[in-house]
Amino acid sequence: MRKINEIFYSLQGEGYHTGTPAVFIRFSGCNLKCAFCDTRHEEGVEMSDGKILDEVGKYPARMVILTGGEPSLWIDDVLVDALHRAGKYVCIETNGTRPLPQNIDWVTCSPKEGGALRIDRMDEVKVVYQGQELAPYEQLPAAHFFLQPCSCLNTEETVACVLAHPLWRLSLQTHKLIDIR
Repeated sequence: MRKINEIFYSLQGEGYHTGTPAVFIRFSGCNLKCAFCDTRHEEGVEMSDGKILDEVGKYPARMVILTGGEPSLWIDDVLVDALHRAGKYVCIETNGTRPLPQNIDWVTCSPKEGGALRIDRMDEVKVVYQGQELAPYEQLPAAHFFLQPCSCLNTEETVACVLAHPLWRLSLQTHKLIDIR
C-alpha cells in the first residue's frame, strides 16, 4: 500500500517536459519542510499498486510523473516495473535526499537547502531560486539546469540570474500561470 495524495491528468507545467500531457501520481509526505511548498503532505489515502494502475489507466498519456511530497518515501522497482508494463514512461520529481529505483526513465532533482543529496543520476536539476549561490548546483551530474521563481514571486530577479548564468534555463510554473492543475 502506498499513500497517495491525488492522481490527476494535466500538462507538465515546469522544467524540461513543460507542456507534455502527463498523469501525475502525487504521493503524501515529505522528509523536508520547505516554506514555499504547495502540497498538503498530511492528506492522502492508502492505495494498492493495482488501484494506482487502474487510475493511471483512465488517461491516454504515456508519461507518468511521480511527485509529492517526496515520492521516494513510497516508490520501489515493483511499482515502476508495473507502470512500464502498462506502457508508461516514468518520471520522478524528487528532492534527491533518498535513493531511487534504478528503473525510472527521467529524474528531475529539485535540491533544497539543508537536504543532503543521495542520488547519483539526474536528468534535470530544477532549483527554486531564492537568491542562493548557483555554483554548487552546477556541479551536479545533470544535462539540463532550470531556475524557477519561488511561487512566481521573484520572476524578475530569476530572469536576471538566468541572463547572468547562461547554463541555466528559466522554468515558470506555467500550470499556475494558465490556471490548470
